[in-house]
Amino acid sequence: MREMKEMIPQQWASPCGSQCTHKFAALTQIPWRVFCKKGCAADGDTWDECVSACENICYKDPVLKDQKWSAYIDRSPGAANYSEECFNACVAGCGYKFEMPAKKVEEVHPNRPTKPHVAKQPTPKHVEPKAPTKDDMPCTSA
Repeated sequence: MREMKEMIPQQWASPCGSQCTHKFAALTQIPWRVFCKKGCAADGDTWDECVSACENICYKDPVLKDQKWSAYIDRSPGAANYSEECFNACVAGCGYKFEMPAKKVEEVHPNRPTKPHVAKQPTPKHVEPKAPTKDDMPCTSA
């Protein structure tokens, strides 16, 4: 019982979770902190299994076999840039869990095809409508 009284707040979380909290400390980074901690807690006994778990957590896949529409009910972040941020945060957690060098963590990329960059279509020029002429007006005579 005496050991519990002597614990300081920094010791309440796992070292991995504490590192995630430190890395993603800003209020705007709370979602990424959560995904980093998911990397810390990911199933798997190896680095590769942990990274694979991050892909499953962060990218939308169909929930029902052979039903592509069911990807919309997956709980992953959704938007491609959010999925990528999620993956990077989760892999950071895996890096803390397995004590990987930061350089190796930064080199990891998901085994997903990257979406091609869509070029922005030029906006069509606005054409002012012409005022109707006499020939454009309907005739009221029978």
